[in-house]
Amino acid sequence: MRRLSRKSLQLGLMLGGAALVALVSLGFAELADLALGWNRRWTQAHGWLALLVLPPALVVIRWLTLRYAPNAAGSGIPQVIAGLSLPPGGAQRSLVALGQTLWKIPLTFLAMLAGASVGREGPSVQVGAAVMLAWGEFWRRCGVRLRGVHSQELIAAGAAGGLAAAFNAPLAGVIFAIEELGRGAALRWQRLVLIGVLACGFMVVALAGNNPYFGVFAGQALSQNMLGWVLLCGTVNGVLGGVFARLLGRGAAGVAPLRLRERIRRHPLWTAFALGLVVAALGLLTGGAVYGTGYDTAARLLGGEGGAPAGFGFAKLAATVASYWAGIPGGIFTPALTTGAGIGDAIASLIGAGIDGRVLVLISMAAFLAAATQAPLTACVVVMEMTGSQPMLFWLLAGSLLASVVSRQFCPRPFYHFAAGRFRRTAQLEAARAAA
Repeated sequence: MRRLSRKSLQLGLMLGGAALVALVSLGFAELADLALGWNRRWTQAHGWLALLVLPPALVVIRWLTLRYAPNAAGSGIPQVIAGLSLPPGGAQRSLVALGQTLWKIPLTFLAMLAGASVGREGPSVQVGAAVMLAWGEFWRRCGVRLRGVHSQELIAAGAAGGLAAAFNAPLAGVIFAIEELGRGAALRWQRLVLIGVLACGFMVVALAGNNPYFGVFAGQALSQNMLGWVLLCGTVNGVLGGVFARLLGRGAAGVAPLRLRERIRRHPLWTAFALGLVVAALGLLTGGAVYGTGYDTAARLLGGEGGAPAGFGFAKLAATVASYWAGIPGGIFTPALTTGAGIGDAIASLIGAGIDGRVLVLISMAAFLAAATQAPLTACVVVMEMTGSQPMLFWLLAGSLLASVVSRQFCPRPFYHFAAGRFRRTAQLEAARAAA
């Protein structure tokens, strides 16, 4: 190793970590697809069983999360953001500890199998951060350091690489790292770190093929009044996305009447059971469309095939909020995209014939995600890469920027960063108790 040049060694270590993140993300994706397929089969054959299966399943997942991996609850992106804002040490490591974070994979698998409205992209971000940090610490213990790359940079590179690998979107990973992870954290975006992020995405492309997640978008910009339609979609999705983010941030206890709030906080398992009933009821009303990520319905809408149940977008929004409030591991990225697709389809249905509904679906996907996360650049690039809609990038960006501005009127603070504050305070308290 001493004979190797210093820069080659550093590059090799970063690429090795990127390869690990890519492989873990690919394996996670395969498990998620398997869970969604099994859920689709049993819910289509015996849909009413969701009322008996989903509530106790959420209770079990919530119990396992509280017992073994409390820092694996929810999306995973807030934990990464909180870890980036903390100095190196026990508090930071606890939020992206490999042992706890790996629980996110089987628990998210079980949540998808049961029918919770969750995605795997947020969990992939936290898992990627944990894998990359563990990789760097392993080589540090072996006496080999990534010079100039500290724990914050390792966490950011693994997290952004996990997103790039999960979405098969290398460029989106870089934009996410700069826009979302770099907000409020002093990160040094060295060339080596950005190479690691891009390498994760490119390795997945090499292994799985350059196939957009939702297929290639076949529509094109409307010939008449395109700006007006973008303004409409951006405004509607900005309002609904802002409400969505505010509901996620406040939680079940924050929305409930005052007399019930303490009871909800003290009985998380009963809360998970009740929310499971809500998701199951929404699933029965929509023919199972709200279960899991909602990928099939969104793909049909983007392809112009229709087939979405009436009110799908609003039902998906409610199911995602209920699933998140249950406190189980699972992301909101893909559910937010499919919610936006349903809202775009609803707008197109109200307008009637004479307009290509696929365009409104596409713009609404980016707009709702931008409103939910207040990260418009990430939202429009993610949608562009997931749908192969490069010619629509300008309109995606316009809709995302407008939706993000409108969303701030309902949820002034970005949801991920608001949730990160809670994890940061909890980690600091636990570290202080351990030190005492």
